[in-house]
Amino acid sequence: MKFMSSLDPKDRRLLLWSLSIAIGLAVLIGFVLPDENNNDNPMPSTYLSGQHGARAAYESLLRGGYNIERWERPLGELAATAGPNTVVIFAQPFTRETEDFKSVEKIVARGGRVLATGFWGGYLIPDGDAGTPKEFTFAACQLEPEGLDTLANSGEVWMVPEATWQVGNPAQRIQYSCAGQPAVVEYDYRSGHVVWWASSTPLENGSLARAANFDLLLNSLGPREGRHFYWDESLHGDVRSEWNYVSGPTVALLWTGMILLSILILFSFSRRSGPVRELPPPARATPIEFLDALGSLYRSAGASSTAVSIAWERFRRYALRLCGLRQASVSAEELAAAIRRRFPSADTSLEADLATCEEARLNEKIEPRAALKIIQLLHRHRQMLAEASKLGNKSTAVVSTDSTRNERPS
Repeated sequence: MKFMSSLDPKDRRLLLWSLSIAIGLAVLIGFVLPDENNNDNPMPSTYLSGQHGARAAYESLLRGGYNIERWERPLGELAATAGPNTVVIFAQPFTRETEDFKSVEKIVARGGRVLATGFWGGYLIPDGDAGTPKEFTFAACQLEPEGLDTLANSGEVWMVPEATWQVGNPAQRIQYSCAGQPAVVEYDYRSGHVVWWASSTPLENGSLARAANFDLLLNSLGPREGRHFYWDESLHGDVRSEWNYVSGPTVALLWTGMILLSILILFSFSRRSGPVRELPPPARATPIEFLDALGSLYRSAGASSTAVSIAWERFRRYALRLCGLRQASVSAEELAAAIRRRFPSADTSLEADLATCEEARLNEKIEPRAALKIIQLLHRHRQMLAEASKLGNKSTAVVSTDSTRNERPS
């Protein structure tokens, strides 16, 4: 009995050819696609059982009675329900989205506890100051305890650091170091708590059972009772949301077909629908039209936050120069304190305006009117500082002249 003998021979042959091609493509894709669950994949995901995966740590916490789950949805949803009983693990995260940074700050500000690892993990956490180490060591380093807290008493810890921490904030306590560079840092932020590792080596499958690496993980997470633990997977790949259910190969094929159809329509009608004579050269735009076009370009690009950032940077450099301080990256609170020490009679709204400007320069969706208002505030404060500086110089000159007159000739 032939396969589907009821079909026409030509249809049956077409069906067999289609099935053969589909099976061949599936086998080819299976051989060509790389195996993500091997020792070459450096991602510490809880789904991977390779050397650098974190599946062993996740399952150990589950068996240890920890109320833990994977988080694959946008971080904004987690930040909306976070509280003092929330603990989030960010193992080697990677993101450049402003919403993710704000969500992590909101989690910590509400009393949550965050463990972040790696270079990008140091940028993700609030008040993070991670940097590249001076010397890269590709071998495991036995960390040296530095602090006096419980975290520094975890025991012998091994790590392959890929980042370091810029020391300078007294509230940020170094618990472990490698070759004199910070490797484990702990500090409080508002109502929450933050722990940073220089890399995720201690929680990886290949290093979890070495020495006291697992004890370091447990001490970094804090007490188990009454807390809900989340292991973030949203910053390891695609963020899961409601739109993921309508995406997939079907949507990709649909878009590809629409693009190909548009190209066919273009090539079919463009030659016959083109102009029969040369178009006259366009008139040269006036300066006003050029400015309007340039303004429309900046408006479509959403460059309002860029304008605020430029104004903030100019004001920061000018204020630090007036205060006699070196040019360094300081926050709005630190800059306001320095200006207040140098000019005690500065405007009372200085601190609030600088804080508003610092927040606005990170807001990519700020309205142009709001950005213009903030830039005008910075300009007003700069004029006031310039006038105060001139008055201070004049008073100093008068004092020096009087002292010269009162000196007796020798």
